[in-house]
Amino acid sequence: MRKLLCAICALIGITASGKVKLPAFFADNMVLQQQSECNLWGWAEPGTRVCITTSWDKKGHNVMANKYGLFSLKVKTPEAGGPYFIGFKDKDHVLINNVMIGEVWICAGQSNMEMQMKGFKQQPVEGTTEELLNCKDSQLRLFTVKRHVSLTPEQDVTGQWSEANSASVRDFSATAYYFGKALRATLDVPVGLIVTAWGGSACEAWMAPDWLKAFPKVNQHVTEEDMKQLQQRCPTALYFGQLKPLVGYTMRGAIWYQGEDNVPRYDYYAPLLKTMVEGWRKEWKQGDFPFYYCQIAPYDYSLIEWKDSQYLREQQAKAETMISNARMAVLMDAGLEYGIHPRKKRQAGERLAILALANTYEQKGLPDFATYKEVTFQNDTAVVSFDRSKEWVYFEHGTTSPNFEVAGQDKVFKPATKVWVSRNRVYVVCDEVKKPMAVRYAFKDWVDGDLMHDGLPVSSFRTDNW
Repeated sequence: MRKLLCAICALIGITASGKVKLPAFFADNMVLQQQSECNLWGWAEPGTRVCITTSWDKKGHNVMANKYGLFSLKVKTPEAGGPYFIGFKDKDHVLINNVMIGEVWICAGQSNMEMQMKGFKQQPVEGTTEELLNCKDSQLRLFTVKRHVSLTPEQDVTGQWSEANSASVRDFSATAYYFGKALRATLDVPVGLIVTAWGGSACEAWMAPDWLKAFPKVNQHVTEEDMKQLQQRCPTALYFGQLKPLVGYTMRGAIWYQGEDNVPRYDYYAPLLKTMVEGWRKEWKQGDFPFYYCQIAPYDYSLIEWKDSQYLREQQAKAETMISNARMAVLMDAGLEYGIHPRKKRQAGERLAILALANTYEQKGLPDFATYKEVTFQNDTAVVSFDRSKEWVYFEHGTTSPNFEVAGQDKVFKPATKVWVSRNRVYVVCDEVKKPMAVRYAFKDWVDGDLMHDGLPVSSFRTDNW
């Protein structure tokens, strides 16, 4: 490999000077997006010529470091395969070995994205032991960005690529791992996952200052003292510290699991998330790349003196209708009453993968999440219908459900006394409400969601706007 690198660089007349430095994510074991013009960049002495060699096409590229020492170029990648190497030469050689070409995804959010396969202290992930015994896969590559806050743009992150094995998977995001594992099994190509997440982080922390101007409730004048006190909850601090350095890494799309920290500020979450996604897309310059996200799972928020997480879930469902090329994975059946970190991370990762495989990779035969469509009233009976429900809805634990409520003109909700399903409609009756005006399903902090479609849960919903 070194002989090939030297031969090509000699042919294009490289002049040697300083030492090339690369971002941490351009390193051994990395994955580049297949069949794309992938961005590469790094630093050398200003004015230095740098030769970059890509082994898959045996081509050399001659680029110049600008006055700030930055150099960049685009390289064309072939169909999935590898391993390959990429060589950089100015005065010295820098080789990136064991490079795979495949599918790359950015995986971001707060603790339920960050939560490692080993779990948190006294908070396990379901199925970890079995998974660690069977997770070895040299074509699944994992990179975790180390936690870091900043109020100015960072150029690099801390982290390293690893092949999937029991040691690397144990310390990697469980949700992201299950997402990547499902992609590997279905697509049969190398997959690279870059996780940038921090437990307790606010959506606002992942956004640039200009994007937040539309939200007057957000602090527009953040100081270093604010950042020290708020850390991952500080507006813009993770955008600059953990996301901005990744911008430009050519990828297929992003997955997102966040929202718990925004429960007390649920009222503007949908437009906030829309603004964040549009900002990321503008920065990445890859068009409307796919964005798939988890709806937060049910949990008894009174345990942390919060409430009304159902309204945040509602905002997340609304965001799906506001953001192009975005879909939401529902987790109504995968929560934990006494823990904000559900154990069922396989469900989270695999449901994100279902969305990606069906909508980005156009895989046929996969199930879909049914959504609430409308309600009509027939005397004392509310009739609820659904979209995306060609397989018809059903209840997970029998022929009825305890999770429906009905209200009349007084706007007081009372538990339904009769609930049944016919085709893709749910019929709801409350003996105390003779003239129903509104229905709610699972519209509370903690609930064991049981309304299903094709093996997937239906989101909590309400038919009113009271």
